[in-house]
Amino acid sequence: MAQILRTESLTHIYSVGTPFEHAAIRDISFEAEKGEYLGIIGQTGSGKSTFIQHLNGLLKPTSGKVFFDGRNIHEAKELTREIRFKVGLVFQYPEYQLFEETVFKDIAFGPKNMNLTESEIDERVREAAGFVGLSETLLEKSPFELSGGQKRRAAIAGVIAMLPEVLILDEPTAGLDPKGRDEIISNIRQYQRSTNSTVIMVTHSMEDIARTVNRLLVFNDGGIMTTGTPAQVFSKSDALISVGLMVPKVTMVANRLRTLGVSVPEDIYTIGQLKKALLALKEGREHA
Repeated sequence: MAQILRTESLTHIYSVGTPFEHAAIRDISFEAEKGEYLGIIGQTGSGKSTFIQHLNGLLKPTSGKVFFDGRNIHEAKELTREIRFKVGLVFQYPEYQLFEETVFKDIAFGPKNMNLTESEIDERVREAAGFVGLSETLLEKSPFELSGGQKRRAAIAGVIAMLPEVLILDEPTAGLDPKGRDEIISNIRQYQRSTNSTVIMVTHSMEDIARTVNRLLVFNDGGIMTTGTPAQVFSKSDALISVGLMVPKVTMVANRLRTLGVSVPEDIYTIGQLKKALLALKEGREHA
């Protein structure tokens, strides 16, 4: 895969030169590939949100650089503006940012700023609504008539309608019930597979991220503590717990089984994996 995003020694300090000076992120060097599905986890205050706001130029580094397709995104104001269409950012609780008269107009807001034709905007809106599971009958309704989950989908569709090459989501399932969480995760996965875009998802839900992403970044104290596949990261459950992070509940169950003498692998992070491991043990004993 080809590289699409890169940061080089990225540092951001808030309130420089004041008594409130605080380094939110420090010396982060990172790469993301085209088509990759990345997850970011970390405690509140670990630097996750500050970091992702640099990736589309909303925040400018105190020091260090951000590259998109090999170009420094701050080399020119025109490029920075262009990057904000190519690297779409969905904030936490994005439904609070809905403001237009209709769902259609809300989703169309981004494409209109891209100076597309009316027919192109219409196509983008309907395609984005389809990706997030919003029926066309809802497009002429006020966004305030929608359910909580539908509002979340409409807000995400507003970013997807710009067809970003990188889609970044900050806690996309926060506050939703289990069914709503599963639907949103499925919608995002469908979009990523259909467009081969890069997706970066920040979440506190270990279950969501364990079954979704290809690679995890673990933030701690303004830097990347570790990175790897979910199996690699969650096999270090003791290290994660030591910095105040949870691991998937099924990983905790597997850890407990090992302490009781049940020989299951250390890299279990989904129910399916645990089931497979237990069935293999059962079959092995039956044939012993």
